[in-house]
Amino acid sequence: MPVRTTGGTGPVATTKPAPRDTDETVSDEPTPPVTDKGPGPDDARHLNSPLLLTLLLLTAVMLQDPIRGALSAPVMQSWMTVFVAVMVQALPFLVLGVLLSAAIAVFVPPSFFARALPKRPALAVPVAGAAGVVLPGCECASVPVAGALVRRGVTPAAALAFLLSAPAINPIVLTATAVAFPGNPEMVLARFVASLLVACVMGWLWHRLGRTDWLRPPDRPSYEGRGRGAAFWGSVRHDVMHAGGFLVVGAMAAATLKAVVPEEWLRVAAGHPVLSVLALAVLAVLLSICSEADAFVAASLTQFSLTARLTFLVVGPMIDLKLFAMQAGTFGRAFALRFAPATFALAVVVSALTGTVLL
Repeated sequence: MPVRTTGGTGPVATTKPAPRDTDETVSDEPTPPVTDKGPGPDDARHLNSPLLLTLLLLTAVMLQDPIRGALSAPVMQSWMTVFVAVMVQALPFLVLGVLLSAAIAVFVPPSFFARALPKRPALAVPVAGAAGVVLPGCECASVPVAGALVRRGVTPAAALAFLLSAPAINPIVLTATAVAFPGNPEMVLARFVASLLVACVMGWLWHRLGRTDWLRPPDRPSYEGRGRGAAFWGSVRHDVMHAGGFLVVGAMAAATLKAVVPEEWLRVAAGHPVLSVLALAVLAVLLSICSEADAFVAASLTQFSLTARLTFLVVGPMIDLKLFAMQAGTFGRAFALRFAPATFALAVVVSALTGTVLL
């Protein structure tokens, strides 16, 4: 029955319907409709986290014998060896580059670079390339530092020259090259000259032919209103997570290709002068060895000529799988797809000519 109210401000009178002559209990609350929508968001979240992890662990336990057999295969052992080696060699220098990048972004004012580099990009390129001598790191360290230079207003041509030269002409790399080739001290000079030439020429080419829409400025979260310490560590965390992910992808690709390339191909290529140069150039890209360690690998390839091994040392620090992945993640895929092939071709030509003259 409807509710009846009294006029004015009197009390509200209600009349309840008489209970039905059944055994059911009458409730004042409405009965929710029955739907068949399945589990809600909370259930999905519950299924996607601990339960999913538990299922994966149980699956791994049940399949431990096949997994152990697969991992014990020679191909998988070679894959794991290369992957772990690339990561162990690269991570310390990646962290170094991230720390330098954060320091540049937080503590160095933009006016410093305006004073340190020449106004004209054509002159700023060789100065930035020669400045690569001061960074004791490998290519994993140079990428975030070059990204920080671009963010701070440095002309991209100069930043790219620094990116290419720093991993190849810094004191640690040159010292390692001298130790690896004790009977050929001219290899140190040849590596320095060829690497610096490639870096400068690529910088000039980018200044002349590069387009702004090809290079995406590196993203960086805003830390305005926060102290320098908080901004520094926030920048470090951002770059480690960003560049580290692409480093893992590159290391996995290098390990996969290394595991499937037959060694017989190298022995055949070593007997041909031109083919040996191209073979070691491609091998440098595939192996993705840190520039601090590549001289010892090159020294072990005694079946190849010194010029071919110089090509290995020049190409590797400038373009390999992990470096391509990191460049694509930092500056964009459009940049990496144009910059990497041009760098590879120029590095092969310059190293072959330099080796012919100096070696």
